[in-house]
Amino acid sequence: MLQIQENVSLKPYNTFGIEAKARYFVEINEEQDLVSLFSDAQWHAFERLVIGGGSNMLLVTDFNGLVVRLNIQGISDYAEGDTVFVEAGAGEVWNDLVNFCVDNGFAGMENLSLIPGSVGASPIQNIGAYGVELKDVFESCRAFEIATQQFKTFSKEDCQFGYRESVFKSALRGQYIIVSVKFRLSVTPRLNLSYGAIEQELANRGISNPTIKEVSQVVAAIRVSKLPDPSTIGNSGSFFKNPVIPQAQFESIYKSYPAIANYPAGEGYVKLAAGWLIEQCGWKGKTIGHTGTWKNQALVLVNHGGATGQEVYSLSSQIIDSVYTKFGVMLEREVNIIQ
Repeated sequence: MLQIQENVSLKPYNTFGIEAKARYFVEINEEQDLVSLFSDAQWHAFERLVIGGGSNMLLVTDFNGLVVRLNIQGISDYAEGDTVFVEAGAGEVWNDLVNFCVDNGFAGMENLSLIPGSVGASPIQNIGAYGVELKDVFESCRAFEIATQQFKTFSKEDCQFGYRESVFKSALRGQYIIVSVKFRLSVTPRLNLSYGAIEQELANRGISNPTIKEVSQVVAAIRVSKLPDPSTIGNSGSFFKNPVIPQAQFESIYKSYPAIANYPAGEGYVKLAAGWLIEQCGWKGKTIGHTGTWKNQALVLVNHGGATGQEVYSLSSQIIDSVYTKFGVMLEREVNIIQ
């Protein structure tokens, strides 16, 4: 029996640790719970917020609608030659899934270690790190269509993945709830070591022919060194997207800032490191009121305790303005703003 709760604190359900209330709140533990919920016509009229681990959102105000927390569990796998298909429930913790795959020798996810959040959110955001994106290991996902109360399978092409984008954030926003995701992995590793500090950290450890487990451990160690633990200080990881700009604009900026961190982003485009841009504007480790930027990574905004969502949002606006003033580059928030 579904339990619809009223006036529920969302502080335990968002990694920023922001205090905000949901007018209504329900936890979904199996697919049929969604059918039961939305067969009641009253819930179609309410604004909805679907959450998993609550790691990629900022609650600016109370939510005057229905919060649906996905807690569908389960991981299964089967092999076809060298290829392994792994399917996981939307409520599984992302890093638990990565560890499951690494421990079983299923290659492809090792660079995505320690990304906060749940499996169900991964295709929506097309999560990525260290040269690998979700789309690189994605096979399909199963989703519930709210209007028809039917389940549909989406292929990689259906999802229209882009940089931190998918059809679920654009054309189909709010129309579907992802209940499970299937991944295509391999028992034959093709390691991606070129991005960030992976190669250097492997060298520091004296590893010249790494296993996927060693790559996963190195990626996790790098992330821990840069990013704060949400259980000790509220945050949602990287707050801004790395901006992608035209080559001509990059060359203009490069003349004045030859040390600018940059990566190829397809023909005629360059990706910049948002953290570098923010740090050059003097924001790294800065505290304003109850919020600020993390001492080891300017890309991360933190709640030092008691911050409101509005405080964090205002800080992000100041950072966007200062980066644009200095570099002529407009940062975009990666975190979903709930207001």
